Amino acid sequence: MVVFKKPHALSDVPLHYCPGCTHGIVHRLVAEVIDELGIEGKTIGIAPVGCSVMAYNYFECDMIEAAHGRAPAVATGVKRANPDNIVFTYQGDGDLASIGTAETVHSAARNENITVIFINNAIYGMTGGQMAPTSLPGQVTQTSPYGRDVNLCGYPVKICEMLAQLDGPEYLERVTVNNVKQIKNAKRAIKKAFQNQIDGKGFSLIEVISSCPTNWGMTPQAALKWIDEKMIPYYPLGVYKDRSAEKKEDEQ
Repeated sequence: MVVFKKPHALSDVPLHYCPGCTHGIVHRLVAEVIDELGIEGKTIGIAPVGCSVMAYNYFECDMIEAAHGRAPAVATGVKRANPDNIVFTYQGDGDLASIGTAETVHSAARNENITVIFINNAIYGMTGGQMAPTSLPGQVTQTSPYGRDVNLCGYPVKICEMLAQLDGPEYLERVTVNNVKQIKNAKRAIKKAFQNQIDGKGFSLIEVISSCPTNWGMTPQAALKWIDEKMIPYYPLGVYKDRSAEKKEDEQ
């Protein structure tokens, strides 16, 4: 009897991520969803620039590498050219919320029928721990050694809240993966986002509040606790837009 095994859609290779990084958890959840929906053979993933730049090595579906921040634009082209395929992007905050802000906003505004997995760990991980668009007020990073000064650098960009103001997006939800309960909830949200695309409903984005122990300067355990104590109060979890659910409520 098999109790636990690696998802078929997840490649059987070691991940390059730092100890305690939650990218690996999210990779597994995406792969489990692909397996459960039976869509591996028709799924195309778009890899970003950032810590998950080598995501093309970790998923068994077809993968394309996009220029920094351009994954939603690439996904749009792939989906429009191949409407029967399932297309998802996997992006970090430096990729999606900084250089790729325009691509993110406009693909959402157009309600492109794609799925976006957005990893928010409030820092630039791959390049050494600089302040990101999502770094918290007062957060110490390599480029904000005295803490993020909002008077100088502005406030963090809250992607779900910002995109929720648009008429286009079908589904926006923020989740985290710092404990078992939250991991199960994150998988539910990711599966719904993929199902929305299968059903032709349009743009779905799942923001995952994640840890970066290395660049936060914490142990893996302390980083998971920091998510609860600092990240979630600033980035509240929950559904920010669900047009299908709103439509059902209006009909009742």
